[in-house]
Amino acid sequence: MSARLSGRFVFLALSTAVLAGVFSRGEPGVDASQAAARPPSRRALRLPATPYQYEPLDLPTHFRTPNAQRFDNTPPDNPVTNAGATLGRVLFYDTRLSINNTVSCGSCHVQKHAFVDPERFSRGFAGGRTDRHAMNLVNLRYHPRARFFWDERGGNLETMVLMPIENRLEMGQDLKALPKILVSEARYGELFTNAFGDPEITTGRIGRALAQFIRSMVSYQSRYDVGRATAQVNTADFENYTVQENRGKALFLRNCALCHLPDQDAHFVMVEPVNTGLDDDTAHTDGGVADITLNPRQVGQFKSPSLRNVTVTGPYMHDGRFPTLSAVIDHYSTGGKKHPNKDVRIQPLNLTTSEKAALLAFLETLTDPKFLSDPKFSDPFQ
Repeated sequence: MSARLSGRFVFLALSTAVLAGVFSRGEPGVDASQAAARPPSRRALRLPATPYQYEPLDLPTHFRTPNAQRFDNTPPDNPVTNAGATLGRVLFYDTRLSINNTVSCGSCHVQKHAFVDPERFSRGFAGGRTDRHAMNLVNLRYHPRARFFWDERGGNLETMVLMPIENRLEMGQDLKALPKILVSEARYGELFTNAFGDPEITTGRIGRALAQFIRSMVSYQSRYDVGRATAQVNTADFENYTVQENRGKALFLRNCALCHLPDQDAHFVMVEPVNTGLDDDTAHTDGGVADITLNPRQVGQFKSPSLRNVTVTGPYMHDGRFPTLSAVIDHYSTGGKKHPNKDVRIQPLNLTTSEKAALLAFLETLTDPKFLSDPKFSDPFQ
């Protein structure tokens, strides 16, 4: 399937994709028959004697306000538990989730990069490349509309986590066969029992456990969070910031917060997909959300990930076109291209060189080193 779908081609392209059984985008013609299976990984599963604590979280006050809490998409029937997130962690890093035992979820979502792929496009189980950059998994718990992927085709986390597993380019696994495959790991019986009350392995439980682990990935210990905890309002200068960082924060609140901090000051997420003027071509560029909804007014719209840890999540945008965060700032400073669907909030900022440097300095304060190295999110196979 062509990697560029939009405008007048969106309807035909989507129909082709559905008929071909394609659930996410990538290079054509790659399937399980082209990849020789390898023996399952011989790495040993090593879990701590005392399980890691995933819930409850010791969240700062600005996470616990009513407005911030409303962003939490955790469903009543799948709350995060220590046992469930532990199981999800093991599944996240298990290469047996791919058809030829070569890649895991963690292969394309790397912890030290805030769970994105540092490569522009990810490599699937048979060597094919995707044509969108892997989104970061930071604070997915706090995306209130609970729709995922750049084009929002994933309706909730429990559904979203299974889609790359069966995608014929990414992991290529047969979801119906996966429970029987996982039985070969002796520890799974214990892990599923701890999480769900009995050792039965089902696709639904795999999805629920992975969703719990991802919802546990909450970043809340950055320098921004430390400064916000001691300030009465977010517009006040933070005591732990430099003059340049406070200037950058003021610029962000004046120019960017309407989209990235809507009705709260904790999550740095956008509640809806938007067209930010990346392209002016409506016929040959990535259609984004419109490839799923078939709504021509949504051509070029994309979901936006959280800005938390943004300095380590490059390259940037849905196709990784910007190698640096400075290039992203330049894009918004100019106001982007004249796409007919460009959001009205995207206007030229005309930032000076010193303002760009200050804004970048502020964004660097959103980095959470503890999150990026926390062992409870790390690979348990050694």
